[in-house]
Amino acid sequence: MSSRIAFLKGHGTENDFVILPDPENALDLPPAAVAALCDRRAGIGGDGVLHVVRSAAHPDARHLAAEAEWFMDYRNGDGSVAEMCGNGTRVFARYLQHAGLAAEGDLAIATRGGVKKIHIAKDGDVTVGMGSARLPEGEVTVSVGEHSWPARNVNMGNPHAVAFVGDLADAGDLLSPPPFRPAAAYPDGVNVEFVVDRGPRHVAMRVHERGSGETRSCGTGACAVAVAAARRDGADPAVTGTPVTYTVDVPGGTLVITERPDGEIEMTGAAVIVAEGEIAADWLESVVG
Repeated sequence: MSSRIAFLKGHGTENDFVILPDPENALDLPPAAVAALCDRRAGIGGDGVLHVVRSAAHPDARHLAAEAEWFMDYRNGDGSVAEMCGNGTRVFARYLQHAGLAAEGDLAIATRGGVKKIHIAKDGDVTVGMGSARLPEGEVTVSVGEHSWPARNVNMGNPHAVAFVGDLADAGDLLSPPPFRPAAAYPDGVNVEFVVDRGPRHVAMRVHERGSGETRSCGTGACAVAVAAARRDGADPAVTGTPVTYTVDVPGGTLVITERPDGEIEMTGAAVIVAEGEIAADWLESVVG
């Protein structure tokens, strides 16, 4: 292993990530290493790690190499592997542009949740085609302390429970995962969104991300919230043939979510590279133990 490992730091609506360029998949990234990198006091700090690998070089993405050159090997802040991260995908695209590996316009990125279509606009915003939402049947309930709410089960390639509440403070400190039931609804855990209305087709949310705790933003969560809000409001583009757009405020900024009649959901927002540097390989080896 090299004595220095290149990294960058970026964020999408303050959902922040450590970016590790590793085209040939040469880095060993056990969960302990990822957790150490994401530690905000003893490491670099971040909600997760964006491991940048050529699709052809990673066993999880080789089958997608003909569709997308680059694979987003995403890890949560606790080191666990995740299917997808919407804000991470935008920051991943911004990194590719920053590194001269992609240009303004359209590109494709491979993820464990499939190939995502991206558009980098002239104004700097990045739009991600997030795929379609699945709405599993069955009642779900989430709780904070003694309070419980019905939640909409929405799957965006990763699982979400969307609860509409009277006040965002009702979500408590979100330091630990909000309990949910039935347990069978989310056998691998769930991202939980608490949502309030701000105006017509305008909502605000807080989120506990599975494996990361409360984050300043969650892209797949914002998409899940927009879909849940649309169905609550009686809007279904597949039925009406008309796209539906919601503005979703997150603690770190604003995302614009559009659901199209074919089911495709597009998320638009900012993505920023804020720093780059080097990690000492001996430190990373020491924290892994």
